[in-house]
Amino acid sequence: MPPVLFPFSEYLWLYGAFTVLVLVVLTIDLGVFHRTAHAVSFREAVWWSAAWITLSLVINFLLYQYALSKFPPDVARNVALEFLTGYIVEYSLSVDNIFVFVVVFRYFGIPAVYQHRVLFYGILGALIFRALFIAAGALLLRYHWVVLAFGVFLIITGIRMMFAPEQEIEPEKNVLIRVFRRFMPVSAQMHGQSFFVRVGAARHATPLFVTLLFLEATDIVFAVDSVPAIFALTREPLIVFTSNICAILGLRSLYFLLSNALDRFHMLKYGLSVVLIFVGLKMTWLNELYGGKFPIGISLGIICGVIGASVVLSLVFPKRP
Repeated sequence: MPPVLFPFSEYLWLYGAFTVLVLVVLTIDLGVFHRTAHAVSFREAVWWSAAWITLSLVINFLLYQYALSKFPPDVARNVALEFLTGYIVEYSLSVDNIFVFVVVFRYFGIPAVYQHRVLFYGILGALIFRALFIAAGALLLRYHWVVLAFGVFLIITGIRMMFAPEQEIEPEKNVLIRVFRRFMPVSAQMHGQSFFVRVGAARHATPLFVTLLFLEATDIVFAVDSVPAIFALTREPLIVFTSNICAILGLRSLYFLLSNALDRFHMLKYGLSVVLIFVGLKMTWLNELYGGKFPIGISLGIICGVIGASVVLSLVFPKRP
């Protein structure tokens, strides 16, 4: 296996600079633009989606320029294509998270005015867990048998996603929430945008915090699929980390953009299944077939083509009521 271009020991400052940038942007997001809780309109979601996508493309361009200053042009081009492909895969797989968001917010009766706050802190938690997953993946994928195991896992996950019937999400049956309720009482009513409230002498969690807890647990499950999927496209932990986090940052605006129109994209499930199967095959077979590295340009074309086709087919053949 060839050495990574951006070893952690030498490029710790680059990880740190990116993390600081993300924290600054999130602080501005919550402290300036969403300081007052309000329901996010469709128009606002469009503008925020455009802003997050633009920021991701700017980061990709800066990463390309930096790689161009350190490596030959073809290597820098591959770095940019791997970032873009990883970003598209993670952004597409995030649609599954949106299905969960819709169901959970309805289940706990979270008003639209407070949904952005829950998602904001959910994103912060996701950043931490994704960083841990990526660090673990970078260590484990040094072993060839682990690469094959992840590839087989992605293929099986894709096949199961394609043929598995839709399952109802029941937060009350979630093990984490059931354990949490044993140690912390939960108030029956909302208390504004507070996650905790004092009732009498006892401190209670609000439905807002229970919702956040469930979403964090769900994101960990989704990370088990998405992080290996990006490692199938690149072995560079820096590219996996930056592309994954950039996609996660745009997840909130994507939710507000698509939450009322998810049923229209019913074929996307099959497109995402094919993508997972493809990246699994890439880890187990295609990379070896192409001398250790399946061309990233072809991967990007296949992934975009499959996802685009599933969206078009969803619109051409709408879901029956």
